[in-house]
Amino acid sequence: MKILYFDVFAGISGDMCLGALVDLGCPAGEIRAALQDLEIPGFDLHWEPARRGPLTGLQAHVTVQEEHHVHRTLADVLSIVDRTAWPGTVREQIEKVFTALAQAEGRIHGKPYDQIHFHEVGSFDAIVDICGTLLAVHLLGVERCAASKIHVGEGFVETRHGKLPLPVPASAALLEGFSIYSTGRPVEMVTPTGAALLRVLAGGSSSLPSMTVERIGYGAGSREADDLPNMLRVFLGSTGFAVTDTVTVIETNIDDMNPEFYEPLMDALFQAGALDVSLTPQMMKKNRPGTLLSVIAPPALRETLARVILSNSSSIGLRMHDCERRVLQREAVEVQTPWGLVRGKVCWGPGVSKRFTPEFEDCRRIHQEFQIPLAAVYQEAVQGYWHPMAPH
Repeated sequence: MKILYFDVFAGISGDMCLGALVDLGCPAGEIRAALQDLEIPGFDLHWEPARRGPLTGLQAHVTVQEEHHVHRTLADVLSIVDRTAWPGTVREQIEKVFTALAQAEGRIHGKPYDQIHFHEVGSFDAIVDICGTLLAVHLLGVERCAASKIHVGEGFVETRHGKLPLPVPASAALLEGFSIYSTGRPVEMVTPTGAALLRVLAGGSSSLPSMTVERIGYGAGSREADDLPNMLRVFLGSTGFAVTDTVTVIETNIDDMNPEFYEPLMDALFQAGALDVSLTPQMMKKNRPGTLLSVIAPPALRETLARVILSNSSSIGLRMHDCERRVLQREAVEVQTPWGLVRGKVCWGPGVSKRFTPEFEDCRRIHQEFQIPLAAVYQEAVQGYWHPMAPH
């Protein structure tokens, strides 16, 4: 699995992403050729070496025809995007990023997101930054993205909406679920475009995943500062695991809840995005029988799931901690048995040989329909994977 990690130690913007990904080795010519098909007036895109403090990288320079007071809706932006065909899921990702931007603006202004008129983020250069970045991620063969804690600025910035606090409201809304910090720098370090790209690509903050690092790239921002290199750093690596990431574990001990309430609580947690939920019996103080509720969740959902637990159980407190997760690669397959098809999954990974696990529901269906012992159906399905039946 190819992993791309954004190290946001000095903020992030769309042009910084474009610079870092080309510095990483993405072919600049393929990005430029695809973006030319958008027929943006006055379009040009090139990269040049840049130094920020002790670091060197690439700075992306986007040239478009100057626009005055542009007011595009989401539909207007997508009509420009659709002037060309995009490979893989790039078109879907582009729409997700602009939709996230529209939803953030909608929350701020109290309007439906599809009625929002973009200003800076709907301009031609923002379209180039977003489309170019997502195309570059595809061209690099990236299968998963992750991001560090986000370094943001403080103070105020002048915009078309007037003076706004930093991070600007759109960026702040898009960074919900991320870990952010500030060192008091009075500049805009995270733009809405950069925040939206992180929202769609990474979804939240995590530590650097365990991987074999292949390349490292640096993308320069336009601002120069003496105290901090204005660079975005990206790591490209690989791992034999399907997923190598950080998850949040939420736990609580419960000894005073009606057992009938656990099933709707688990349903609510899964509906809210929990990856796994388990119940473990235990003895608690005063020799009371109790239950340990354990929830595994994406870090971005920790607060949401905490509210679900506290509002749907008798718990009055939770424990949370982050931990690394390894997930084997897997593939869904079907095998033929004397009684019909059985679905299942094949798993494998570093040092782990392939193994096939039949789908229990399919085995139970055959067991009930043909009155065959469940263990026999299970064993036949496993044999059917390793030794497929000859076609009739």
